[in-house]
Amino acid sequence: MSLPLDRYVVLGNPIAHSKSPLIHRLFAEQTQQHLDYQAVLVPIGGFEQTVQALFAEGLRGCNITIPFKQNAWAFAHELSPYAQIAGALNTLMIRPDQSIYGHNTDGLGMMRDLLVNKQVQIQGKKVLVLGAGGAVRGIIQPLLEAEPATVLLANRTAATALELARDFKTLGELQGVGLDAITGCFDVIINGTAASLQGELPSLPACLAEGGVCYDMMYGNEPTPFMRWADEQRAAQVFDGIGMLIEQAAEAFELWRGIRPATQAVFAALKA
Repeated sequence: MSLPLDRYVVLGNPIAHSKSPLIHRLFAEQTQQHLDYQAVLVPIGGFEQTVQALFAEGLRGCNITIPFKQNAWAFAHELSPYAQIAGALNTLMIRPDQSIYGHNTDGLGMMRDLLVNKQVQIQGKKVLVLGAGGAVRGIIQPLLEAEPATVLLANRTAATALELARDFKTLGELQGVGLDAITGCFDVIINGTAASLQGELPSLPACLAEGGVCYDMMYGNEPTPFMRWADEQRAAQVFDGIGMLIEQAAEAFELWRGIRPATQAVFAALKA
């Protein structure tokens, strides 16, 4: 008689493109964990109702993607230090007392991918981050912990970028501007907008320093518009967010299952 599978899901809208079910299946096979992981499309405005129903049905944990990361933050009963300061999260877990614990693994995953997998230098560098939504909120603290010289947050709505910079001002050298106010050149440019999911590109000036690196937190089967822009700017290195996706998933998997999966084999499998 087989044991019932522990259930996990990823929640988002859109969600059909998500590679998270494949990643967690590979993690489970590698670590011999007994679980099921599915993608669930959540209607806009229906996050709380959906996640409450899933946990009531026995869900053990979930990942959250665009556009529900701030909804998830409000839903959790207890927050990790990273989630607390980010004001957004991407991982929920139910505890034995039925309380819901929330964590943000986005920034930890991105920085591990940049610093360890990609060997990108952040310390002392000028960094431009595009966007000011829940995805960007999750990366700011780990990014500032890597000690860049400066971080500029640029968003279509300048007021949102300014507010975000104020929220994190005690953690490092951080400023917020509108996309039309970007000046100077940057060693590292990180795209945290959802524009790539719509096949679009944020309006950008020529602002990449010679030898600069571009990193799109989004990913697709083809290079994203931001990645194509980076190639046109003659970036020394251009990366999509697959590595970040895998590393943040490994952080969530370890939280849920108490075991850390190896990520390089999964990265190779997805690239293949």
